Amino acid sequence: MLVNRETEAQFSYRRDELLGKPVEILVPERFRSQHPGHREDFFADPQARRMSEGRELFGVRKDGSEFPVEIGLRPMETDEGMLVLSAIVDITERKRSHEKLERLEQRFRATVESAPTAMVMIDRQGQIVLVNEETEKQFGYHREELVEQPVEILVPERFRSRHPDYRKGFFADPQARRMGEGRDLFGLRKDGSEFPVEIGLRPMETDEGMFVLSAIVDITERKRSEEQMRRANEALEKSNVELQQFAYIASHDLQEPLRKISSYCQLLKEEQGERLDEEGREYLDVAIDGAERLKTLVRDLLTLSRITTRGKPLAATDADDCLEAALENLELAIEENGAQLTCDPLPVVMADGSQLTLLFQNLVSNALKYRAESVPVIHIGGRDLGGVYEFFVRDNGIGIDPQFNQRIFKIFQRLHNRRDYSGTGIGLALCQRTVERFGGRIWVESEPGAGSTFFFTMHKAIPSGGDNAQVREYVSVGAPD
Repeated sequence: MLVNRETEAQFSYRRDELLGKPVEILVPERFRSQHPGHREDFFADPQARRMSEGRELFGVRKDGSEFPVEIGLRPMETDEGMLVLSAIVDITERKRSHEKLERLEQRFRATVESAPTAMVMIDRQGQIVLVNEETEKQFGYHREELVEQPVEILVPERFRSRHPDYRKGFFADPQARRMGEGRDLFGLRKDGSEFPVEIGLRPMETDEGMFVLSAIVDITERKRSEEQMRRANEALEKSNVELQQFAYIASHDLQEPLRKISSYCQLLKEEQGERLDEEGREYLDVAIDGAERLKTLVRDLLTLSRITTRGKPLAATDADDCLEAALENLELAIEENGAQLTCDPLPVVMADGSQLTLLFQNLVSNALKYRAESVPVIHIGGRDLGGVYEFFVRDNGIGIDPQFNQRIFKIFQRLHNRRDYSGTGIGLALCQRTVERFGGRIWVESEPGAGSTFFFTMHKAIPSGGDNAQVREYVSVGAPD
């Protein structure tokens, strides 16, 4: 009897094609036979309501295509009798969105279900609404035993009273974060046993309100490993302390008898040497040399043991001053070797001055010791790497096979015999221990016959109070790329 413009647009008919026609023209063929019965039922009890609650409804266009609809019915009493006004809404987009949401929900549930960690979703009241298979395995429940239960069922008894407050706090400020920062968290299995966990919380806003998805990770193995590591570190620390004490005591106690052996052998040689034959005097020389070498070894061991235990606190230290002191100590050796030694200006770094002096002294001494046939040429410099300064000591000596680049820094590791090159095999180990104490690292680049360059890094000193006049800046010359 009447249609509006939207009806024409929705069904693709002109209104003159609809007026006077049975309403079934707008109903798909497969539903037309049932429609008169539905219409009679409505006229038998005319009241405003939605049509066909619980059933899907469809309209059919002029071209025969169907589309989902919702229909509201309203009876209208007129002079011509009872009429029915139908409001017909095309819900194609709504259905499409709903189907998309269903697919997303299915994908979400599949993702949660396949997650390698326990996933538990709760509502604002703390009721569990979803769990995955990993939750069942981790806590020992079937999911039907958990769904609609308060989440506190998974919380140890001693923490339950506080848990609702934590939950309210999260809902008051819902954002993805770890639960219980700074606190140890535990889960409770069905059998009453507890286990340590980490929990990540993520809020999820839905049409039904705010939910929280919790990812629960069993960290039992990690905790066990951490405890084993802690015990191992404690044992190692204790062992290191004992070794340092032993090295110090042994080195200190050996000094006096070695001094006596050396002194009495010297006296014997001076006062009774004429009574000994050449072989006897040679034996004395061997004993004196052995005692002196052992004294040097003991002294180096004592120095090595004191690197960390007897070192001064790190402080702003002028590397130039330390290098100068080291070269003064080596002045005689430099002159005897006729060495050509050049230095770039060096910065102020965080160090123990006496140990840095010994570091320079050991590296320059090595360059003199392992010289080639030509005149030793040694250059000390570096380059600024920002907060770190990279030093180098470069020589033109005999060089090192790269396969031994790591070995030379280990204690008592020597590449040459004592007849050709003296030493205890501790010097570079001492250098490495010193650099590591300063927070840096040390390494070497070398080729046999092409000399060696020893590099080490240290932190530059940070000026206090912004007094730039106390901080010197240098431009490195000839630093390695």
